Amino acid sequence: MLLILPGLVSAVGLFSSLLGEYALRNSNRKVAQDHMVEQARLAAASVEDALMQAEPMLDRLHQLAVRHDPQQPFGEFAHSLLDLMQGRPGITYVSASFPDGTFEGAYIDEDGNVRFNVSRVHSDGTHVDRYEYASRGELTLVRKDRNVYDPRLRGFYLLATSEQRRIWTAPYLFYDSRATGITRAAPVYVDRDGERVLHAVITIDFDVHGLSRYLRGHQLSGSRTLLYANDGSILAYATDGAAQPPLSPSRDKPVRFQDLRDPVLQAFFEGAGSAGDARVLSVSVGEEQYLSAVAPVMRDRSLPWSLAYLVSERVFLRELYRFEDQSLIVGGIGVFASALLAYWFARHILRVRAEVAEARQEAREARKEARELGSYRLVANLGRGGMGEVWRAQHRLLAREAAVKLIKPDDTSEITTSMRERFRREAEALARLRSRNTIELFDYGVADDGTFFLVMELLDGVDFDTLVQRYGPQPAPRVVQMLIQACNSLSEAHAAGLVHRDIKPANLMVCRAADEVDVVKVLDFGLVRTAVELNERVSVVPSTDPLLTNPNGMVGTPAFMAPEQVQGQHLDGRADLYALGGVAFWLLTGRLVFEPASAVEQLLAQVHSPVPALGLQLGDEVPSELVRLIESCLAKAPSERPADARALARALKAIVFAPEQAWTEERAHAWWRKWRPHPSVHPPLAEPRELNIGAPTVSLERE
Repeated sequence: MLLILPGLVSAVGLFSSLLGEYALRNSNRKVAQDHMVEQARLAAASVEDALMQAEPMLDRLHQLAVRHDPQQPFGEFAHSLLDLMQGRPGITYVSASFPDGTFEGAYIDEDGNVRFNVSRVHSDGTHVDRYEYASRGELTLVRKDRNVYDPRLRGFYLLATSEQRRIWTAPYLFYDSRATGITRAAPVYVDRDGERVLHAVITIDFDVHGLSRYLRGHQLSGSRTLLYANDGSILAYATDGAAQPPLSPSRDKPVRFQDLRDPVLQAFFEGAGSAGDARVLSVSVGEEQYLSAVAPVMRDRSLPWSLAYLVSERVFLRELYRFEDQSLIVGGIGVFASALLAYWFARHILRVRAEVAEARQEAREARKEARELGSYRLVANLGRGGMGEVWRAQHRLLAREAAVKLIKPDDTSEITTSMRERFRREAEALARLRSRNTIELFDYGVADDGTFFLVMELLDGVDFDTLVQRYGPQPAPRVVQMLIQACNSLSEAHAAGLVHRDIKPANLMVCRAADEVDVVKVLDFGLVRTAVELNERVSVVPSTDPLLTNPNGMVGTPAFMAPEQVQGQHLDGRADLYALGGVAFWLLTGRLVFEPASAVEQLLAQVHSPVPALGLQLGDEVPSELVRLIESCLAKAPSERPADARALARALKAIVFAPEQAWTEERAHAWWRKWRPHPSVHPPLAEPRELNIGAPTVSLERE
């Protein structure tokens, strides 16, 4: 027994140690790979954000080009292009090309200054005039050149006019700088004598090497960061934080991975291909293994770009290997000690087995939680309601706090692929909104058990409903400032084709943000609609509270629904302006515009009852201009309301208050110091409809 028992215990101990090391290694490799994929997604998203700024710029550039005649003075047009380029990372040229061969554009010169360029095609070549932007809206001619440049023969012009829509070009070399870039171009058509004719082709040029700072900002230690087109063209390449030279001066086309003669890149492209979704690949270079995390930059098929991290497995998992060596040494000592003390070793095995079982159970629960909520760890429950919850959460890697809303359906078998896809599309639409007055969406998803979850910024403030109920009606100057901020959010959403459909006091918050106060955030753009699409056709059922959306009723809140929304007609952004007029009345008076006893009566009043004489109810302290604006927002016919949120914001900004009445930054800080309002539960849970998966709910609607 003295020989057999220690031998058996030693054999079992050695086998258990090797098995534990194997399991630990695989688990840690999985965590490391997930970290790489998450970083690749973040870096790809930052590049996409930079590229998507071209869309609103093209909208504005279209307006400028339609009004501009290339044969007329171009000073005003030139300065408009300068304003358009300010603060746009990665953009090097904003231009308009006309059918007569005229080319006008603002560009970033080699010295980093923005200049203006006008070229016209003549029989003896192209005459180019280059201007400096001077003060007081003037231009100063600095140089005249000649070349053979004709914009009508360039690829962007030919592609845009043949497609007759907005296009992305393939990577190419810019005419002057010879830097690799891409162009977002669009044709501009006008109506002349009843005929649609081409007026101009407008372009936004991106120097893709300027985007490399986005890559270095997300660089993993010891890794190579690669931005490339799926045809093998290299757009940006950074190693250990240093960008590689983009092109050889003798080249006349974008560099490809073969040109860099890098064996790691050669092996990567032979086995990688395009990135349909974020994933981890393993490639071999000689005897060394490399890990690569690949993520698509955009889902637009006309711009097939991908981003990849490449890092040596030996370097990336160095700490894991060191820990494994230490573990083996400790395990060997334990096995040797167990051979001498078989009895104590047996007791130790029983205790370790219990701890291993508990650790494995915790690991399974942790993996399940990670699958359900991505990279966020739930910290504290902020509130419950119906079938849902809101949690304070923390990002596992970045230590960033957020609010996580969980929406749990009654019957997960009813959730179809189309519902998940609709949820994804609407979440991505909201995530693209950049207004600081719109609540920011960090992440979203559908867990394996069917739970929909949204990860949003955690706000510190109170909603308008609580603000009035707890602190009373608000002064008119403060109300004007809050309404302007709400208009900023709605203006961007409406421009993106999104209608909120449930603007009300509970869905707007006034917050503290760092050292700022009175920052308004618009909440609940209705992303839970995907979970309830089976109930889109619903009927109106009476409710005892007109402030709440009835769980079995139509989409919206009766006290703030526009007449066309009550009648089930097509909606646009003016329905939100109607609701915003009701919110303004609530902030100023603490009352609803219509206060009938039931939801049905409330809905009927929205459609048929005339708006009360608001001037009598608001009092003399409210300027008559503000009263008229609120009355126009509450007009029954959408055509009688302000044209859009931007127009309403301009009208609000035009209201002038006496200096002693103005709501200044000092008054705002004094209010917050005096009252120190406790934060509301965020996102709000007061209404069962937001969390009741079986009930209709507010949703985004594309115009």
